[in-house]
This record gives sequence, C-alpha cells and structure tokens, in this order.
Amino acid sequence: MTNIEQKIKKEKMKSVLDKSTRDELIARIKTLNESSNALWGKMNIDQMLKHCVLWEEMIAGKKKFKRKFLGYLFGRIALKGMIGNENDLKHGIPTLPELKVKETSTDVESEKLKWITLINENANFPNPDFIHPFCGKMTIEQIGYLAYKHTDHHLRQFNS
Repeated sequence: MTNIEQKIKKEKMKSVLDKSTRDELIARIKTLNESSNALWGKMNIDQMLKHCVLWEEMIAGKKKFKRKFLGYLFGRIALKGMIGNENDLKHGIPTLPELKVKETSTDVESEKLKWITLINENANFPNPDFIHPFCGKMTIEQIGYLAYKHTDHHLRQFNS
C-alpha cells in the first residue's frame, strides 16, 4: 500500500486513488445503458458520459483549460466546500464551459470503456501538477477526493 493510499484510508474519505473505490465506481458505470435517465439536471446519458470522460482527461493532463478569473478569488473556498466533508456534491453546481457537452450521439458502450480506462489510470496518477481551472493547484489527495465525488455525483444522477 502506497503512502497516499495509507493517508486516504486514515482520513476515511473515498478517493479514486484507492483500488477498492475505483472498482466500486467501475461496477456502477457498467450498470449504465442507453435507457438510463437522469434523476436531475439537463444532461442525457450520452452527454453525461462524454462530460465525465472530458473531466477525467482534464485531471490526467490530456486536456488543458485556462484558469478562470473568479477561480483566483473563490476557487480555494469552493474546493473546501466540495471536498472538506463527506457530503455528496450538490445538484446544480456550475460546470466549466469547456466540459459542457451539447451533442447527444455518443456510443454509450464505447464512452463507458473510455471512462473506465481513465478511472483505472488513477492507480498511478499521471498528473501530480494538475491545476483545476477554477479551484487552482490541488494535492494528489485532493484530486482523488474530488474525482471520486464528481464520478459519484454523476452516477447518482443516473441512479447508478
């Protein structure tokens, strides 16, 4: 067990850096299908899958976005509000414009596989210098917590 995994277990918050948590999320992703409907929000299943793939690509450093001006002012406060407790993310949290998906013609199975692959890459987190466009510089542990909460939020959105 790595030092990061030991710290996560000690803090008892779920993180994508923990293998059992990744396995749980992947099992939930596999339950999604073309008929999955949102319990809240405006996204359909196609848009949610593509959004989550883009989000994972962002934290992995495969997609880069400029830092938001308001993020310099309020990003740390927002981050603390999102990961400073074990509460679920609230419905209606604003989405970064770059992660808003308008198209709806996604191959659900293909997008699920992309998402699962990206989640598995968190076993050896590839981007320790990640800077969130709104929240700013984050530790690897903070990224792991936020990635879990983001994934969990959208899986709950689609009743998975």
